[in-house]
Amino acid sequence: MNWLARFVGSSVGRKALVAVTGLGLLGFVIAHMLGNLQLFLGREALNAYAAQLKDLGGLLWLARGGLLLMFVVHVALALKLAAESKAARPVKYARPVGRVQANPATRMMVLTGSMVLLFVLYHLAHFTLGVAHPEHHGVPLDAAGRHDVYAMVVAGFSQPLVSGLYIAAMALLGVHLHHGIASVFQSLGLNNSAYAPLLERLGRSLAWILFLGNASMPIAVLTGLVGGQAGV
Repeated sequence: MNWLARFVGSSVGRKALVAVTGLGLLGFVIAHMLGNLQLFLGREALNAYAAQLKDLGGLLWLARGGLLLMFVVHVALALKLAAESKAARPVKYARPVGRVQANPATRMMVLTGSMVLLFVLYHLAHFTLGVAHPEHHGVPLDAAGRHDVYAMVVAGFSQPLVSGLYIAAMALLGVHLHHGIASVFQSLGLNNSAYAPLLERLGRSLAWILFLGNASMPIAVLTGLVGGQAGV
């Protein structure tokens, strides 16, 4: 295990781990969004999808544990790298170097990442654990005897404050990913000036797709497009 300790002990290794875990979390975010978009297909589709996940039993909890570990490693190492970068320049410049040219998303990576972390904790407490807004979990089973996830989601997003929080969080995630996706390739040594503009466009496009896809669900509920007409 000495090689692993040396790898994590180097800034290059830490950057690589942040990049790899970031890619893993990005894959989860995309899959999570695609699954949740079945809200637009109606109660049957979304509840069937949720039931399939629940039927995985121990595998589902194993996947959750892996995602949690990946998330903790990503955040912890990113914060450590940010602290090391700050410590490397203990004296502030009279005029910040490169501040004008720097992408605002670059300067906000730690802030947006921390805010997204807080949102993930809230999201788990809301929809997974039922600790936040337990009234949203007090819904009957559907006609097939499954947990009515469709009704739970509609009940949650019917509250403007909750929907506003989710939309704001998705905007922060988009800002984080805009820079993060391109920086992954740089951290792994796969970036060069030839296709840097392409990676920049890829990051921007994915950030917008994920923001619009995730934000469309609370907006659809608030506007009555989903779950309208006498409740859920």
